[in-house]
Amino acid sequence: MSAPEATAVRAEDAFDVAALHTWLAERVPGLSEPPEVRQFSGGASNLTYLLRYPDRDLILRRPPSGTKAASAHDMGREFLVQERLRPHYRYVPRMVARCADPDVIGSDFYVMERVAGTILRGDLPEGTSLSPDQAKRLSTTAFDCLIELHQVDPEAAGLTGIGKGAGYVGRQVAGWSRRFVNARTDNVSDFAAVMAWLDANQPADVATTVIHNDFRLDNLVLDPSGSGTIVGVLDWEMATLGDPLMDLGGALAYWVQADDDEVMRASRRQPSHLPGMLTRAQIVEHYCARTGRSAENWPFYEVFGLFRLAVIAQQIYYRYHHGQTTNPAFKDFWKMINYLDFRCRKVAGLE
Repeated sequence: MSAPEATAVRAEDAFDVAALHTWLAERVPGLSEPPEVRQFSGGASNLTYLLRYPDRDLILRRPPSGTKAASAHDMGREFLVQERLRPHYRYVPRMVARCADPDVIGSDFYVMERVAGTILRGDLPEGTSLSPDQAKRLSTTAFDCLIELHQVDPEAAGLTGIGKGAGYVGRQVAGWSRRFVNARTDNVSDFAAVMAWLDANQPADVATTVIHNDFRLDNLVLDPSGSGTIVGVLDWEMATLGDPLMDLGGALAYWVQADDDEVMRASRRQPSHLPGMLTRAQIVEHYCARTGRSAENWPFYEVFGLFRLAVIAQQIYYRYHHGQTTNPAFKDFWKMINYLDFRCRKVAGLE
């Protein structure tokens, strides 16, 4: 197991390091010289950089260039959510500084402390392994971490203003449907049947809690000792107040298991397929047993999670399709988007 790879900064994502250092050194004592800057290759939305100073590592987050959804990539909101949540949820990184002036590096950004540890990507690094018992414990611990987040009191954390209250499920169905229509390219399915099914089958909100909205193994930092203890949760870009079962459905859209079909297995970005890892059904059962919530309407949450994943991928692919990014990782996203239309229809009983 290893830390996520930090590589040379892509030309399209470069910024003025000297200007950044001047701004940051005025706010953080002891930064005597400009940092070495590397870019993390993981992730497909906001850009994340490693700022390597002689005596410390910091992390910088900024939005990508090009057209983006109006509500996405809000650095101020992402900073605020983490700053207020940290005293109530031990896994949030410590915030350092926030800049709303685009003249510094060409966009707004924020800086936080780096959480040292291991992040699991698609496959375990060569020479490492997880026993079935370790895999089971890790997957259980991960979703216990999500359950713990859903138990945070939004009012106590000062986060009541980040959501819109009741009606979250309906807003999400309408909102993600609208985003898909706006970002659709001519080489992907229209998802018309899926959007109609979601609209007709949406349940009422089961609760309003703090939700992460992008909960995956590769957004979790594990203790570097190898104990499997989670020490950090990253990427709070889409955090809000909403229905916790919608959050779980979104998380399980990424949870590829060993008996999934070939196309689904090819999309895997976390080692959720390893022997011993809980299956999606077992995770839902565990979550409901711990929270007292019902899985009666689970097909809706599963379809929504898959559809939302398709829309996120489509919004990213739209930028590539229209030449707003040259990142080759996005080239074939359209193929997976078409597959997700099929998978949504299958789970919904439309196939």
